[in-house]
Amino acid sequence: MTHHLPVAVIGGGPVGLSAVAHLLERGETPILFEAGDSIGANLRDWAHVRMFSPWQYVVDKASVRLLMAHGWQMPPADELPTGGDLREKYLLPFAQLPQVAPHIHLNARVMAISRSRADKMKTANRRNSPFVLHVVYADGHEAHIQARAVIDATGTWNTPNPLGGNGLPAIGEKRHSNKIFYGIPDVHGLHRARYANKRVMVVGNGHSATNALLDLGKLRETHPDTEIFWVLRSANMTRSFGGGVNDELSARGQLGERLKASTEAGMFHIVAPFFITEIAENADGVLVIGNNGEDIHTVVVDEIICTTGARPNLDMLRELRLDMDSALESVSALAPMIDPNIHSCGTVPPHGEAELRHPEPDFYIVGMKSYGRAPTFLLLTGYEQVRSVVAMLVGDTQAAQMVDLVLPETGVCGVDDGSGGGCCGTNTSSVTIGISEIPLGTRVQI
Repeated sequence: MTHHLPVAVIGGGPVGLSAVAHLLERGETPILFEAGDSIGANLRDWAHVRMFSPWQYVVDKASVRLLMAHGWQMPPADELPTGGDLREKYLLPFAQLPQVAPHIHLNARVMAISRSRADKMKTANRRNSPFVLHVVYADGHEAHIQARAVIDATGTWNTPNPLGGNGLPAIGEKRHSNKIFYGIPDVHGLHRARYANKRVMVVGNGHSATNALLDLGKLRETHPDTEIFWVLRSANMTRSFGGGVNDELSARGQLGERLKASTEAGMFHIVAPFFITEIAENADGVLVIGNNGEDIHTVVVDEIICTTGARPNLDMLRELRLDMDSALESVSALAPMIDPNIHSCGTVPPHGEAELRHPEPDFYIVGMKSYGRAPTFLLLTGYEQVRSVVAMLVGDTQAAQMVDLVLPETGVCGVDDGSGGGCCGTNTSSVTIGISEIPLGTRVQI
C-alpha cells in the first residue's frame, strides 16, 4: 500500500505550486522538487516581459484561498503583470506560507522516475508499487524518493526549439551558441550592450519574436546603427500581427498593431520564407545560411535571437508507460483538442484528468508540458488540469469529471508559445512577403 506516501510534484512554477495548493486543500501531503535555486526560477528569464492576461486570469483559486487566509492581497484584477510580478507578488509569497514551505525542495533535479522493484517491462503488481524518483541535488547528493503519485509540471522552458527549420539544430548552431539567445532578451536592461548598434537577427513569428523585435526597434531610437533582421519560415505574416483592434485581449492586439506599423515603416529587414540550415564563422560576423525552398541565401549578423517555441523533455520519463502523440509529443487523448493546425487558445475545449491519463497509473503530465509542442496553452487551463487530477487522486471521481474553464470572451493568453505560459493570437489580417521584397542593403546575398 502506498497511501502513506506523499504525492510528488515536479516543477516549482505556477502550475506546480497550484498542484501543491490543491493537494493541501484535499488533506494530501505534497513533496515538490524544483531544479532551480528558487521557486519560479524560469520566470526570472522573462521577468521583464509583460503578460497579455490580467491578474484575475493568471492566479489559481486554491492558491489564492491559502494566501488570503494569511492576509495576502491580490494586485488589481485588471492589471497586467510581468513575469517578475507573477513570481515576486504571487509565487514567492505562496511558497513561503507555513503550510507550503516545508514541502518544497529547491536545487533538486529529478533525473528519472520508475516504480519500486519494477522497470518499465514489469506488469505484475505495478499499480500497487510506489513510484521512485531519482533526485540529484546541487551539492551532488543523490536520493531515491518514494511517492504514491507523480505530477510532472516541469514545463518546456528549458528545452527551446532549435534554429533549424527541420526541427534539428542547424549545422554549427551549438558551436556558435554564444551568439544565440533562446527566448526574449532584456534588450533595455541586462542585455542592452549585447544588441546596441549590432546587426541582430530574430527568428520566429510568435509573440516572443514580436516582443524582441519591438524592443530592438525601441533600442534603435537611441542606437541608430542597430540593424534588425526578421526571419520567418513562412511568407504569411498573419499570425505575427494577430487580431489587432478585434483581438479579445487589447494588450495582445496592440502588440500586433505596433509590430505591423513597425514592419510597414521599414524597421526590419524581412527575410522570408527562410529555413536556416547552417551557422558559420565569418570575418565580419556570423554567417547564417538557409534556403527559401529552392535557392540558398546567406545573411551576416552579429547576434541571433531564437524564438521558435519549445518542446518537452521526456528523458526522465523513460521508465514509465506513456501514451504520447507522435506529432505533438503531448498526451495522446489531448492532441486533437490542442493541435495548433486546428486550434488557437480560444478554441481549446476544457479538459482534465481523463484526457491527461497515461497507461502508468497515478502519473500525470500537466501544464505546458502536457501540450507537448503545441503553443496553445493557458495558465487557467493548467490550473483546471491540476484541480481535476488531484480530485481523482483522492478518489473524488465526480469532481474530477466536472471540468470547466471560464474564459473572458474567447481566450486568455500568457506571454506566448516561447515562454511557457501563453498561446497564439487571433488572426484577422493576411500579409504575404517574399525574398524579392527584402529592402536593399540587408546583406542578404543571393
